[in-house]
Amino acid sequence: MQQLKIAFIGGGNMAEALIAGLRGAGHEGCHIAVSEPQAARRDYLSDQYGVSCMQQNSDAVSSADVLIMAVKPQQMQDALKDMSEHLKVDATVISIAAGVSTASLKSWLNGDANIVRVMPNTPSLLGAGMSVLFSDADELHKKRTEYVLNACGESLRVDKEQMMHAVTAVSGSGPAYLFLMAEVMQATGEKLGLNTEVAAKLAAQTVFGAGKMLVESGRSAKDLRHQVTSPGGTTQAALDVMYEEGMPAAIRQGVEAASKRSQELS
Repeated sequence: MQQLKIAFIGGGNMAEALIAGLRGAGHEGCHIAVSEPQAARRDYLSDQYGVSCMQQNSDAVSSADVLIMAVKPQQMQDALKDMSEHLKVDATVISIAAGVSTASLKSWLNGDANIVRVMPNTPSLLGAGMSVLFSDADELHKKRTEYVLNACGESLRVDKEQMMHAVTAVSGSGPAYLFLMAEVMQATGEKLGLNTEVAAKLAAQTVFGAGKMLVESGRSAKDLRHQVTSPGGTTQAALDVMYEEGMPAAIRQGVEAASKRSQELS
C-alpha cells in the first residue's frame, strides 16, 4: 500500500490532514501528488510534506492509483469534468464531499469509475479522525481507502449510502458542536472570574479528557454521565438547568438539521 500513487484534487485543510497522516505513517512524499490552483498553497504543501504539487488536475490524475477529490460539493462537477480520459481503469476515486452521491460522481465520470464516498472530520489533522466510507466498488478499493483513512485516525463502513447523511451530521460536523460547548464553557468561566488562559485550558482539557474516557473506558456516554453526576451536587444542578433550557433538544435538532442539509446537497 505504501507504494500506491495517491493524488489529491484540492489542497485544503482536509487534504492536508490526510497528507499529514499518510506521511506520518511512512507513505513517501514522492508517491503523493496534489493539484491546487493557489501557488502559495502549493509551495506550502511541497515544503511541509515533500509532495509533488501542480496546477493542472490532469497532471495529478494520469498516474494515480488512488484519486482523492478534496473539493467543495458545489465544485465537484466542474472538478471532474473531462477527468475520465486521464483516469486509470483500476484507479480508486475517493470523494470527501458531503452530500454528493455515488450516482452523481459516476455520471460526471461517464459512468465508469470505482467510487468510494468518505465522510472524514477535522481531528484527522492530529491523527484522531473518525471517517466513514460507503462504496459499491470491489473490496480492493475499500481496502485502499481504509489505508488512507487509518493513517490519520479510525474508519468504519456503512452498507447503505443513505446512512452517509447521518454520518455527516454526527461525526462530520460533530467537532463543531464540541467546540461550541468548549467556547461557551470558557466564556462562562471568564464571567465567573477566571482569566482567559485558565478558562481556555480548563475547557479544552475537560473536553479532551471526557472524550478519552468515552473512547477508552468501554462505557456508554449515558453511563459515564451518571457516574459523574452525584444526586443534589453541582453537576446535577448544572444538568437540571441544561435540560430545563432545552439543551438536549437543541443538540438533537441541530444534528437533524445537518443531516437534512446533507440530503439537500445530494
